[in-house]
Amino acid sequence: MDQLTSRLLLYGDLGGGSILEELAAVFSDWKKGACPKASLVRRTYDQVKRLLDLATDYGFDEDLWQSYLTFLLMTNENSFSLITERVGALEGSVNHFAENDFQVFHALFHYDFAPFESDLGTDCFSTLRHYRAIAKHERRYNKAVSEKVRDLRQALAAAAGPGDFFSLVTGHYQRFGVGLIGLNKAFRIKSGPAGVELLPIYNTDKIMLSDLVGYEMQKAMLRENTEAFLAGRSCNNALLYGDAGTGKSSSVKALINEYYDRGLRMIEIYKHQFQDLSAVIALVKNRNYRFIIFIDDLSFEENEVEYKFLKAVIEGGVETKPDNVLLYATSNRRNLIRETWKDRGDMELQNEVHRSDTLEEKLSLSARFGTRINYNIPNRTQFAEIVCTLAKRQGLDVPEDVLLAEANKWELRHGGVSGRTAQQFINYMAGKE
Repeated sequence: MDQLTSRLLLYGDLGGGSILEELAAVFSDWKKGACPKASLVRRTYDQVKRLLDLATDYGFDEDLWQSYLTFLLMTNENSFSLITERVGALEGSVNHFAENDFQVFHALFHYDFAPFESDLGTDCFSTLRHYRAIAKHERRYNKAVSEKVRDLRQALAAAAGPGDFFSLVTGHYQRFGVGLIGLNKAFRIKSGPAGVELLPIYNTDKIMLSDLVGYEMQKAMLRENTEAFLAGRSCNNALLYGDAGTGKSSSVKALINEYYDRGLRMIEIYKHQFQDLSAVIALVKNRNYRFIIFIDDLSFEENEVEYKFLKAVIEGGVETKPDNVLLYATSNRRNLIRETWKDRGDMELQNEVHRSDTLEEKLSLSARFGTRINYNIPNRTQFAEIVCTLAKRQGLDVPEDVLLAEANKWELRHGGVSGRTAQQFINYMAGKE
């Protein structure tokens, strides 16, 4: 194994202390007889435990060794994988080196652990090669990644040689991309001494735009702007504003389910992280994806100045925002920043009110969202339609007149008519049944 891994070139950087590197060191010491067998077993078990932990996080099953190698191929960001991301394999000398690495991985896929296990009296690799995972709820592991690893692993296991490996892996890069950005739909950010990093959001809401009852004009505007963005045409940052519970956030979150396979990814960021916006954009500006930076429930009080970071990033900084980044925000306020009467303090002799510089400063933020979409509270008829539609989807067996009468009682006690109120009512009724 150590001789194989030493031949890796493009995929040679596996990160310090990777499972593969540590196991290669174990096998090297075993061949040399440079280490007591008990120590070799202990070191092997340490890496097997790491492999089991990884399998639990991502829901690997069947052949954990091949699943791990497949995961490495899917997540290793190098000059070759990044070039082929979203565009596929291109002609170039780098392909020669990639084919060499895939020859190594093909050999590792079918590595014979029997002599090692026989000498050390262990069967851990035999067990890993025929693993049966304990059934888990999909919220306890990354199901989307697990399915992609499984499908590619099965194809690679049946590959006749390195040439098939090359076609299968580059085909995966073209369809999904590489690294955690390729495998996941949405991310949040974490900043620390090492800088800003993207953290995958494993269990995203599976909502689609068609699941939102009503608001057809609003959804059409959002689709049009997003599809223009994905096609590389002119588009605008978007602000979805209006009453609470009307589906603003759900509409944005539905986009990653609608357009994930077209290269759309989403990065959720909070108000206190606006100072990291430039660093986030620097992380993704050279990737072959389209990123929506999503800011939910955006608003500012008088004494909050974080909006200045946001203004500079949207429009006004020296460095222009890259073409593959767009900002979508939701807010209950159209103007985003709280406005008071003292902001209108510019008075002339005729006592005519003029907007002050402070007011212009506050209004300029919302003006930088070129697409502004209003979500209003539904009227009674629309609310009834939402309730009936959601009840039908839920499979509730309740007469419509009874259902609507109960819904009207519910909304009087729970904040008025809205899509959110309707969904909460349906959840309540389903719980009773």
